[in-house]
Amino acid sequence: MSTVIATDGLTKRFPRVTALDQLTVEVQPGVVGLVGANGAGKSTLIKILLGLAPATSGTGRVLGLDIATQGAEIRERVGYMPEHDCLPPDVSATEFVVHMARMSGLPAAAARERTADILRHVGLYEERYRPMGGYSTGMKQRVKLAQALVHDPQLVLLDEPTNGLDPAGRDEMLALIRRIHSDFGISVLVTTHLLGELERTCDHLVVIDGGRLLRSSSTASFTEATRMLAVEVTDHPQDAVADPGAEVAARLTAAGLTVRPDGSHVLLVEIGGEDTYDLVRDAVADLGLGLVRLEQRRHRVAEIFTDQAADDRATSGLPHSTQPTGGPADAAVS
Repeated sequence: MSTVIATDGLTKRFPRVTALDQLTVEVQPGVVGLVGANGAGKSTLIKILLGLAPATSGTGRVLGLDIATQGAEIRERVGYMPEHDCLPPDVSATEFVVHMARMSGLPAAAARERTADILRHVGLYEERYRPMGGYSTGMKQRVKLAQALVHDPQLVLLDEPTNGLDPAGRDEMLALIRRIHSDFGISVLVTTHLLGELERTCDHLVVIDGGRLLRSSSTASFTEATRMLAVEVTDHPQDAVADPGAEVAARLTAAGLTVRPDGSHVLLVEIGGEDTYDLVRDAVADLGLGLVRLEQRRHRVAEIFTDQAADDRATSGLPHSTQPTGGPADAAVS
């Protein structure tokens, strides 16, 4: 398997901040997520990989090409979807994407044909002749995606492609991103600070914080099963149990299990043995409650940031937070 991106000690310093700090990472073909808080160095990394900004030190290669000396060749083979709105409002999607295709070296006839195909692929074929100033945010994001794909690149770099989209629009964009690889065989590096998007879209995750690499591994290894059961219960139909979660927790603790509340109706129970499931079932039934969910909990990508923050606090001597890890799947890194 050939490496599409490789960096070695890549560093970018500005007068008051270090955007990238000795970043060494390899990205293989597929759909790869680059996750980090705003200001973590994601956009800076993309600009350096495209040869649009020089690194302070270190080296990097994209599709085997040197980022320091072969930027033009890299940009011929790579598509780029910028984060910010950059579309001329009085130009149609067709005109704009054809122009970008010609800029990439396609002949006029091929540029028009490719533009029609790619606008159909991203769901803009019916709206292709309208001025883009009247487009919704979701339509503008699709135009930016189309221009990144029109010259049939080997790799696309997508910078926060779901910015400004509602949940339905985000789901549609994520489905398009998956299809870029599955339908066309184009590798994708997608940045976002919304962790749940990466968990369900990417094959591999690269996590950076403060310009440093925290972790690079498969999504499956990030979300592997833990030794914890997630137990969710209902209220008692007669309201005989004031705090159902606390009552179940007390029963299970008395039975020798380690239990941590995760809300008034949800518990995290450490799996102590094969009888753990039976103990949970019996405790819930004895209290006359309903069992909504009983499943082995999985790690969330968000927890790597929580764990890192805990390590940083321990190193600095600050107290640990008592807030439970995990959180919603689409939690933002902040």
